[in-house]
Amino acid sequence: MEGFRLWPGALDAEAQSQLVQAVFGALGTAPLYRPQTPGGRPFSVQMSNLGPLGWVSDRGGYRYQPTHPVTGQAWPAIPQMLLDLWAATVGGKRAPDACLVNLYRDGAKMGLHQDRDEADLTAPVLSISLGDAAQFRIADGEGRTRTLRLTSGDVCALTGSARLARHGIDRVLEGSSRLIPGGGRLNLTLRIAR
Repeated sequence: MEGFRLWPGALDAEAQSQLVQAVFGALGTAPLYRPQTPGGRPFSVQMSNLGPLGWVSDRGGYRYQPTHPVTGQAWPAIPQMLLDLWAATVGGKRAPDACLVNLYRDGAKMGLHQDRDEADLTAPVLSISLGDAAQFRIADGEGRTRTLRLTSGDVCALTGSARLARHGIDRVLEGSSRLIPGGGRLNLTLRIAR
């Protein structure tokens, strides 16, 4: 699909380990929580954020805000290695101001959705996969879907005509990696929110 970019194995084992340590260190001040849809249904993934803004969902709707919805504290900074990865892959004049952290465990998945809560819907979205492999599904503008396997260290981007493509995680292949403490898949999604 035009605009969907994939860098298989972009992060080697050492870089993956360093990134997991940095993210879990930040989660000490921005703990994972389970958000709800505006209709009140809990997500199956646990979430947090890094950066000046964080994406949240609750009965008030989907939005970006500068504070953790449970602790009320500002989100921790985005690790420099993620900012460097953004610059090396999708670049651009602006750096991301939001990094969503999604932890998939115990059958968690993410239905097909669009990333459309950002002010500039032409700015790229960069996604980093760590830990267990996952079945990723993406739909073209005609509704046809393509499924591919994302493994630990893979990086992909939604740019150009794929920026608003519907996409999701059908399932996680539990136990396919030992990278994440306690198991699971960690997905980091870098965005320009404002």
